[in-house]
Amino acid sequence: MKIAVAGTGYVGLSLAVLLSQKNEVMALDVIAEKVEKINNRISPIQDEKIEEFLQTKDLNLKATLDYKEAFEGAKFIIISTPTNYDDQKNYFDTSSVEDIIQKVISMGIDTTMVVKSTVPVGFIKAMKEKYHIDNIIFSPEFLREGKALYDNLYPSRIIVGERSEKAKEFANLLKDSCLKPDVAVKFMDSTEAEAVKLFANTYLALRVAYFNELDTYAELKGLNTKDIIDGVCLDPRIGDYYNNPSFGYGGYCLPKDTKQLLANYENVPENIIEAIVKSNDTRKHHIADQIAKRNPKTVGIYRLTMKADSDNFRMSAIQSIIELLKQKNISVIIYEPTLKENSFADCPVIKDLEDFQEKSEIIIANRIDHFVRNVSEKVYTRDLFVRD
Repeated sequence: MKIAVAGTGYVGLSLAVLLSQKNEVMALDVIAEKVEKINNRISPIQDEKIEEFLQTKDLNLKATLDYKEAFEGAKFIIISTPTNYDDQKNYFDTSSVEDIIQKVISMGIDTTMVVKSTVPVGFIKAMKEKYHIDNIIFSPEFLREGKALYDNLYPSRIIVGERSEKAKEFANLLKDSCLKPDVAVKFMDSTEAEAVKLFANTYLALRVAYFNELDTYAELKGLNTKDIIDGVCLDPRIGDYYNNPSFGYGGYCLPKDTKQLLANYENVPENIIEAIVKSNDTRKHHIADQIAKRNPKTVGIYRLTMKADSDNFRMSAIQSIIELLKQKNISVIIYEPTLKENSFADCPVIKDLEDFQEKSEIIIANRIDHFVRNVSEKVYTRDLFVRD
């Protein structure tokens, strides 16, 4: 079977690699460098399993810049293009998804589109009405950055937003390509599937915000945060996972998904959803205030990435903290080895680690590793478990 995948970020590339084990997959992207890397079996994103599979597995996978080449003859076209949140409109920018839908319609081909991009509740229904089509399904993804292919190989669940034979066929495609023997598969209407995605990510954001607020309390009261978290999380209903304090949630999904869900709550009574969004801002202000109390002249930012084993720093909490520190007239320097530029957010990027350590009075690290252990007396972090 030929399958097309539009967009080769964490979602799209992990699915393309997964499905190309047993199917012909054409991956479409608009960035020539990414297409070239994939065709040379080099991963354009940091993901250990994707890198391993591209190097060692016999994959029927080709990347292209030509949408007609990608879509022609494809039984399924998976749409996994980015949908950033527009703070002005209080809505996801779904233009990249609609662009693919329009291209498919213009080709007049017999295919089924499966939207894997995160969209507002009611999006698929609106697209069906707007374009007078019925060949479009929503299927949410539940992947971690840096472990996207692993999470597709061992999925927590497979959800498809339609009750039909083509929905079952798509679910079986995913199921047949994964390594988990008993995967929970659930079919529902598209609008409920869209809600599942937003509510799942907002719960994860709630959990991050909860343990961050616990940490803020313990820090200001002079208590041992780790002891409290260990004691709380021994309750099996709470669980000892996803509980490592940070500077705030960030990345591709949680910031935008929480805001979109809150926007979907218009005219619906709520308190918790809004509080989750506000809590993240409160946490970042607290971190910046804690640094400012020490009256440093120069603060070093160790890595812009939002978590361990990731090369992504889009919407990372540390970026907000940089801006807050600048507003307090504190000089900021940055060490981020993935950056080629000499500056970021109008702050110097120091390429040499020793030079960076020497120039920094305080080093802020959202996640620590062995590269800053030698200057631990300078490091401010809330990373208690050295993970996540």
